[in-house]
Amino acid sequence: MTPIEPNLSAAQSAASHDRYFVYVGTYSEGVQAFRFSSGNGSLEPLGMVGTVEKPSWVGTDPAFKHLYAVSEIEGKGQGGVASFAIDRKTGHLSALNHLESGGQGPCYLAVDSTGKMLIVANYSSGDVAAFPIEANGSIGKLSSVMSAHGSSVNKARQEGPHAHEAVITSDNQRVYVPDLGLDQIRIYKIEPSSAKLIPNDPPFVKGAPGLGPRHMAFGESSRYAYVVNELKPFVSVYAHDSATGNLTFIQSVPTIPADFSKENSGAEIRTGRLGKFLYTSNRGHDSIQVFAIDPSNGKLHQVQDVSTQGEVPRGFNLDPSGRFLLVGNQQTNNLVVFKVDPQTGKLTPTGQKFEVPTPVDVLFVPAA
Repeated sequence: MTPIEPNLSAAQSAASHDRYFVYVGTYSEGVQAFRFSSGNGSLEPLGMVGTVEKPSWVGTDPAFKHLYAVSEIEGKGQGGVASFAIDRKTGHLSALNHLESGGQGPCYLAVDSTGKMLIVANYSSGDVAAFPIEANGSIGKLSSVMSAHGSSVNKARQEGPHAHEAVITSDNQRVYVPDLGLDQIRIYKIEPSSAKLIPNDPPFVKGAPGLGPRHMAFGESSRYAYVVNELKPFVSVYAHDSATGNLTFIQSVPTIPADFSKENSGAEIRTGRLGKFLYTSNRGHDSIQVFAIDPSNGKLHQVQDVSTQGEVPRGFNLDPSGRFLLVGNQQTNNLVVFKVDPQTGKLTPTGQKFEVPTPVDVLFVPAA
């Protein structure tokens, strides 16, 4: 499942299916796709189904009619964001339109639960941009941009703001933006009807210096929030106040063994379908960590550390049934399938491994 389900009915609908299309965002020339069965975890490659330059992150509307992709272009002014219509019989993507992303180096996007608003995190410039979504699924004219200023202690990586994600809450009231450059979780209120972003009060929550917050996931009922940090190997755990949007720090948990001394950076974080387990990935250690979530206080206890069977696992996702986890290894150009134990959350390789050029993100869409 995604860090925050875009819509409960949509999530329930997706989980009731057993046939899906898996769309893989890449650093190549387009979106790759597979057919997937949640019954046995089998994958069937379909190849590239939609063309756009460096579509590193992909997302969909709550009704699974349209797919949106950032175009993470560097050194060409602003990056891009593209929209496609999804053929849920074949998996093919038909291009609708392509706009500038409202900043440089877009790395993430999210659609609100009404399907009317698209939010983009621009990593290089640090801007968070919002766009209306038109009735036909195309992206409307840029409607809101939120900038940030400052720096943090890592002079090489934190010389300025670097918005890395946009996580919309399940009540569709706010969006949280982990900012690697500022060591902050930026918080905005959202207005889907006008596709506007409004600073929250508090406008951000400050993390420990030098951690470099990257991605974030909420636990069951959104009482707790979990942030995987890129620059230092820790997950930060917060209590979440849904009334004010504030986050209160309660725990820090390491994601790599104490004796691992090579270069490493955190990448992805996801909660399991039932909210009992949390998963994170490490690039360098090339592993996925499985944590059990204590339902009484939200704290984490690590239960497994498993190799991703490749190098630089940038992104992964659990299928809507919660029975399988798919991870993309960017450096070794492969997609690997694991089976999930529903009692322990632990992962077991199924033996399936498929070639995919520079995989970054994994998205499940129910097939018609």
